[in-house]
Amino acid sequence: MEKYEKLKVLSAEQFRRLTGVKRETFERMVEVLVEAQNRRYRRAGRRGGLSIQDKLLMALEYLREYRTYFHLGRSYRLSESGCYRACRWVKDTLIKSGEFSLPGKKALLEKDSEYEGVLIDASESPVERPKRRVKEKKKIRNRNNKQQHFYSGKKKRHTLKSQVVVDKKSRKVICTACSNGKKHDYKLFKESKARWTDNRCAITDSEYTGIKKLRRNSRLSKKSRKRKALTQEEKKQNQAISSERVINENVIGSLKRFKIISDRYRNRRRRFGLRFNLIAMIYNYEIEI
Repeated sequence: MEKYEKLKVLSAEQFRRLTGVKRETFERMVEVLVEAQNRRYRRAGRRGGLSIQDKLLMALEYLREYRTYFHLGRSYRLSESGCYRACRWVKDTLIKSGEFSLPGKKALLEKDSEYEGVLIDASESPVERPKRRVKEKKKIRNRNNKQQHFYSGKKKRHTLKSQVVVDKKSRKVICTACSNGKKHDYKLFKESKARWTDNRCAITDSEYTGIKKLRRNSRLSKKSRKRKALTQEEKKQNQAISSERVINENVIGSLKRFKIISDRYRNRRRRFGLRFNLIAMIYNYEIEI
């Protein structure tokens, strides 16, 4: 008996707690994967032992619980390499399908788009300490070594940083950008080249000091200086900005429901952005349901 068949007795809330997605989203994903498999196996051939539902369920469990492929293999009676190939095929197929996609930063430059105000914030995901190369071991004091490249002074550990741009009204993720943990939030914003038209306003925190040089229609909280404390009016403005920015914090919290981006990341760092985007795509799709 397939594992997915045993989950049909679960309620809608229990199913979402287990997989991280709604049942309607799961069914739509199955339809996309079935179409892709039919195009892939037009001729007669071996299609594998697991069904589409179980492959998708295994991939969602991997993103949701971030179990190792060994533990997944014990649950689905597959080898570690078989679990890896199945999960990668599911994730790549969903991304390439176009059904689950982000609007992209070009949508901010369209005058007819529905976005009026955007919220910009960055989040950090811990990673394993990178291994030093042979040259770096000889030059431990070298500031540009690989370990310091990912070390975040704010979190006091090695991290990957992700920038999230959210629409204030619909709470949808518009675009994302990923980089190493050492890079400053404002520098990541400049390198992401996320820009918007003059009729839109962006709200950020104090880490994005200098954003008004690029876009005047931006609002950010003010910092207190060493010999100049904030006035009562400035404190009220910071509170008002924080109450609007909490939407972005809630969105990031919803994305981190998948432990692959909240726990210590063990995989190759090159594919972190793809996995982060896929989770953001699923989040956007579920808002429209």
